[in-house]
Amino acid sequence: MTIFSFLAFALDALAIAAQALIGKELGASNAARTRLLTGTMIRWGAGFGVVTGLLLAAAAPWLGALFTPDTRVQSVLTVALWVLAAGQPIAGYVFVLDGVLIGAGDARYLALAGLVNLAVYVPLLAGVAVSGAAGAAGLGWLWIAFGLGYMAARALTLGLRARSDRWMVLGSA
Repeated sequence: MTIFSFLAFALDALAIAAQALIGKELGASNAARTRLLTGTMIRWGAGFGVVTGLLLAAAAPWLGALFTPDTRVQSVLTVALWVLAAGQPIAGYVFVLDGVLIGAGDARYLALAGLVNLAVYVPLLAGVAVSGAAGAAGLGWLWIAFGLGYMAARALTLGLRARSDRWMVLGSA
């Protein structure tokens, strides 16, 4: 989770930029520029997610040594880090869309989408819990539930909203 948080902060830098840029363009009633910036920021977020994912995947076999001298824990961590690496492009997309919709003041939608995403995530977690998977498999499935399942649900709910125009409130309204 420490590595996820570190990468989330890196990816969130783009979300902060998206938030400011989108808020400025919506305030200026510039829908075309808002749409253009949204597409650009999404590409940057997903692209940065690919880069961080590739770097993490390459470093995964050695990162565990930073946290523990136990070689068994290190090998279990490697599996989880590879799953986390696979989810980085999705995370980049999600974090940028968070910034876009926050910049648009779309807090109500974000809150409702969060409930939908939770409704997807809880059964995934329950499935991991009742599976009895342990060690590398258990941790791998746990990160699949979070890094791929939960984040994919977020990508879907945020992506559907971003495709519409309902979040684009122009001017000072």
